[in-house]
Order: sequence, then structure tokens, then C-alpha cells
Amino acid sequence: MAYHDTGINEAGAVSSGGTKSDRDNGEMLATMRTRLTMAIAAYSDSREDELDDLRFRAASPDNQWQWPADVLATRGSVQGQTINARPCLTINKLPQHVLQVTNDQRQNRPSGKVIPADDKADVEVAEIFNGIVRHIEYISDADVAYDTACDNQVTFGEGYFRILTEYCDDQSFEQDLRIGRIRDSFSVYMDPTIQDPCGSDAEWCFINQEITKDAYEREFPDAAPLSSLAYGVGDGQLNAWINQDTVRIAEYFYIKHESKKLNQYPGGMTAMAGSPEAKQIEMMGLAATKTRDVDVRTVKWCKTNGFEVLEERDWAGKYIPVIRVIGNEFEIDGRMYVSGLVRNAKDAQRMYNYWVSQEAEMLALAPKAPFIGYGGQFEGYETQWKTANINNWPYLEVNPDVTDGAGGALPLPQRAPPPLAQNGLLQAKMGAADDIKGTTGQYDASLGSQSNEVSGRAILARERQGDTGTYHFIDNLARAIRYATRQLVDMIPKIYDTQRVARIIGLDGETDQAMIDPTQPEAVKKIVDQQTGATIKKIYNPNVGKYDVAVTTGPSYMTKRQEALDAMSRLLQGNPNLWAVAGDLFIKNMDWPGAQEMSKRFAKTIDPKLMDDSEASPELAQAQQQMQAMGQEMQQMHQMLQNVSQSMEAQTLKVKEFDSQVKAYDAETKRISAVQAGMSPEQIQDIVMGTVHGMITSGDLINEMPGRDQDMMPQDMMQNMPHMQQMPPDMQQMPPPEMMPMEQMPTPQGMPQ
Repeated sequence: MAYHDTGINEAGAVSSGGTKSDRDNGEMLATMRTRLTMAIAAYSDSREDELDDLRFRAASPDNQWQWPADVLATRGSVQGQTINARPCLTINKLPQHVLQVTNDQRQNRPSGKVIPADDKADVEVAEIFNGIVRHIEYISDADVAYDTACDNQVTFGEGYFRILTEYCDDQSFEQDLRIGRIRDSFSVYMDPTIQDPCGSDAEWCFINQEITKDAYEREFPDAAPLSSLAYGVGDGQLNAWINQDTVRIAEYFYIKHESKKLNQYPGGMTAMAGSPEAKQIEMMGLAATKTRDVDVRTVKWCKTNGFEVLEERDWAGKYIPVIRVIGNEFEIDGRMYVSGLVRNAKDAQRMYNYWVSQEAEMLALAPKAPFIGYGGQFEGYETQWKTANINNWPYLEVNPDVTDGAGGALPLPQRAPPPLAQNGLLQAKMGAADDIKGTTGQYDASLGSQSNEVSGRAILARERQGDTGTYHFIDNLARAIRYATRQLVDMIPKIYDTQRVARIIGLDGETDQAMIDPTQPEAVKKIVDQQTGATIKKIYNPNVGKYDVAVTTGPSYMTKRQEALDAMSRLLQGNPNLWAVAGDLFIKNMDWPGAQEMSKRFAKTIDPKLMDDSEASPELAQAQQQMQAMGQEMQQMHQMLQNVSQSMEAQTLKVKEFDSQVKAYDAETKRISAVQAGMSPEQIQDIVMGTVHGMITSGDLINEMPGRDQDMMPQDMMQNMPHMQQMPPDMQQMPPPEMMPMEQMPTPQGMPQ
């Protein structure tokens, strides 16, 4: 966001007290200017040499950057006059040596590999991290950033690249990470007190940019006018920021430190004192068992013109997102010096140019080889012989009448041998060429020259010796990529902070998608089909667990694929029977169109037993089949037992229901006996027999009871008979009394028979 208050107002706010925000910005800007001045002073000596290394490597016959100025003044033209002009040739051999290192890096690119670092981390989530990192590198053209940093590192000693965040598109608030290129390494000023070669311990860093004043006013329309800064601030450091035609804009990263206390609670829970998490834990009645001081680091970013904050925000990561790639590094008398491959080879290259120029000068100044003959031989043919060096005459004639005095003809004219360079000069030139090889650590075998080695193994061993002399450049780049990947692992959970589908790229270049949910408690959640048991999809949470980064250096996947294809070709040529075993794999590694489809079809012709990935022995497979059959039988038996159990439970329930009905019938019978104690036994027996008969024939006890007649049963008895409306089901199925003997008729307990 742009700030409307001007640099003058900020300076005034600092001097007069002002608001806290104004004072903080004023203090920050003052510290920023001091740090930049310190960094420029610390890097000044080394960067002058680095700039000269860059010019020396980029030298050509047109610019003569490899020749010292004082030497050119004595050998070249003076005020347009070519008096005493001598050749100043530039035969630049250094680009070949630099490209030998950088192109080897392109063929064997270092790459970071995410690995789990604690027991909560998951291997599958680590693979998702690797896929997201490869996707970030792909959409960022990270190879351009890596190659530029490596080229600068090898040439003059230091290169840089950075990590950025960008919105996915103009209609979204979701962000993606990017790896950015820094072409001009001299625009970066990193904290000179760092100890880590990649700058992981840097407290601050600048990325400077010079833009025109018109571009400045168009890009920052709400900023203070440059005229007010130039005439109002009066700071002696103003010239470092505002020039006549340009304005320096600096991206300033710095770390803000804040001291806090970390509490540990029962159960291993930790939280910062005063944080919402700590208050929630303390509301549960838990008190802190341990406390220690913690330095909380926050990375800040702002864009400034030196006297006004143009934009600012917090950086989500815990590292400054500028990665340093170093070559040779030295600290001498408290000052840091860096160099690359060119530095030590400069004098040898100068000597080579000098001796080549000297050789050319000697040959150019030497007289041309003339024709030598006797006087009178050329008489009459002078024109042809004078132009013999420039015209292609079909023949040349001489006078034949000239004799040697003894009557014999004189020998024909002969040409004098051409001038040759001195042996000492040639040896000096060859010595200078060898010195270039020695100072760069690369010899004939590394440069592709033919040597005495015949076998491929011996040639590779000799090449490896040359690579050893420059391996520290590749190793330092691998360290930088490891540090950059570690930053990406730190940033991915913070950028992918909502449920979203992340694009991932496999090691073979195949693209896929992964579901990210930072709210789920586990690292990996599997959605399983309840019927088949197959995993439908997986959801990942990159916030669970800790992950670290290792680095690998080697050929790319395509290079390894081509090497595998060559190896398999040799195997199949020597043993054609392998086509029936691994022919599909051979076709799969080919690059022509339709290879993958042909590989799938060819796989169908191979014995299915060979395609089985199972490593179990036949005996173990048979045992597993038997166990599976036994498991099915046990499941069937278990089902049968459940059915039997359910049947027995149903029968027991029926018996219990019948017993309860019989008991209810007995209780009602006793109650009738108690109520009608004054009735004669014959009357009671008649009532019971009639009730039973009605119940048997109709199933309705109450409607058939003679007690419905008010004269034969009292009203209170009728009110106490509701439980006798239904008889047990078994009694309902009995035949009527006239068809059943008396001894088989049911007799309730307590009733006279």
C-alpha cells in the first residue's frame, strides 16, 4: 500500500515526537540508510574486483577488456595516429573454462528432497511437498534463476536468486510461491556479518533498483514529490538515492526481534505467555510447569526510496527470501572477499594474448619470401615475375642462354623459405595456455582433448579428476538449493492455508493433484469405499509434523531415462529372449509417439505370473489361500450360530410370555374366589366352566362370561376382570370342550376340579 505522508513529515515527526507509527518508521528508515552505507563500504573493495572479473570474462576483440589501459596506450594509436601501433589481439579462452562448470551443472542439476523429521511427519506428505516444490520450480522457470546464479558464482564469485509470492490469478485471493531470478548480483547487499554461505543467518538484505524519475512518479503517484525530498530533507546520504535522472528504489528485508516467554503445561502442551492458546489452557485449570525466554523473529519487508516507505508488509516465512550462491570466500582483516574461476586465470590469459600478438607482429613485419635467381634469367619476363605473388600465371619463363661458364645451364630460380616464429615465442605461448588450465583446475581431459586413455572407465576417471578441481562450485549451488527448498517447506503450509487442490509434479514429469486441508488433525486422511475397501482419495495436512530437506545431484530424469534405454538396448541385443520378460519396459522408455500405448499392449502378451508384483513364495501363497478359505468357513459358522441363537431367544420369549399369561389367569381366578367367598362351590364351578367354554370357542373371555348378567356377578367383579379378556395362544388352539376329554382340560391353579 502507498503512504500519503511525505518524507519531510516523517522527519518532522521524529524530531518533534509525533505518533508511534511515525517514530517507528523514522527509526526504521534511519537504521536502513545506515545499514546500506555499511554494506556498500564492506563490499566495495571486493566488488571492484568482481566487476573487473565479469568484464574480463566478457572480453572480445571489439572491447579489448583483457588488455590493461596503460599497455593499450603504448601499443595502440595515439590521437588518431598509427605510429608505433602494434597488434593487441584477444584470444579469450576463459569462457570455455567457465562453461565447462556451468554446463556440467545444467546436465547434473542439484535438487532438494523433502524428508520427514519427526514421528508426526508422514512419508506421503513428504512426497506431496516434493511434488509441490517441483510444481513451483516448473511454473517459475526456476532453472533460469539457478543458471544465472551459477554463472555469476563461477565468473566472479557470488550469485543470488529469491523467493516470491504471487496471486494465482486476478480473480483469486489464493497465492502461489515463485522462484525469481536476480540477474544483477551487484544490486544485492546482504548483511556482511553472516557466517552461513547461503545467508540463512542474515539480519537484513537490500535489493536495489534504479528507475527513471518518470517511472517513479507513475508507479508511486501517492509518494512525496522528489523536489520536496531533495530540498527539504538535507541529508548527506541523499545523493546515494536520488540522482539527476534516476531514483534508487530498494526492497529492504529485515528481521524484527521480540522477546516473549514460552510456557509448558502438563501433557507437553506449549504456548506463548499471554497468547489466546495460553489463556484457553489456563482456563482449564492448568498451570505452567516450565517457562523460558524466546526470541521471536518476524521478517519484515518494505519498498523505500530512502526517506519514505512506499510499501510494506510482513513476510510469512521465518527466513529472508534471498538466497546467496557463493564461489570462493575469504575474510581478510575483517573484510570479506569473494572470487570465482576467472580471478586467478587473468594473468595467464593476458600473457597468452601478449604472446599471440607478439607472434603475429613478428610474422607481419618479416619480409615476404622472394624468388632468387641469376642476373639475366628474368630479362624480358620482368612483368610476370614481379606479379607472380599476386597473379595466378599458368607458367613462368626464364632465359635459357645463361650458362654457368662451363657450358651447362644455370639452375632455375627458387623461392626463399618463409619466415618462422622463434621457438622461444612458441614455447612461451604454450606455457601461458597451460597456466590457464592450471589456474582454473581444468586440464586437457576435462576440456575434451584426446589423451592416452583408451577404455571408457579410464577416460571417466581422468574427467573426474578435472571435475574435482571445480566441484566446490556445484556443491555450493547444491547448498543454496537445499536452503531454498527449506524455505519453500516453511512457506507452503502458510501459503496453502485453506482447503484447496494443489498441483504436483512427479519425478518423471507427470502432473497430478492433491487435496490440501490444513484443518484436519492427521497428516493423511484416507477416504475408503465401504463396500470394496479401496481408497477413493487422500487428503493431506502439511502443518502436521516437521520436515527437513536433503539435496541430490545427478542427471535429470530424461537423462537417466535415455541411459536406461541404452543399457536395455545392449541387454536385449545380447539376449533376445528378454523381450518376453521385459519388452514392455524397453518400449515404455522410448520417446516416439505411441510408445506408451504400445507398451501397454505388449504387456498383455507377457506371462501374468511375471507381471505379478507379489514376492511371496508358492508355499506361502497356498497357505494364504487356505487361511482365506478357513476364514470364510468360520464366517459361515458364525452366521449359523447367530441364527440359532436368534431362534432360541424367540422360543424363550414365547415361553416367558405364556408363563406370564398363566400367572395372570391364576391371579384373577384367586381374586374371583376371594370376592365370591359367599358363593357355593357349584356356582363358582359353573361360572368357571362357562368362562372357559366361551374362551375356547370364541377367544373372548369377557363377552362369554356369565358375569355380564348383573344378577349372577356383582359389579365390582366385572370391574376387576379386564385381564381375562384374552387367553394364552396355546389355549386358543385347543379343541372345544365337547371334543376334549375332561382330564385334558386346563385347570387353573387353585380351582377345584
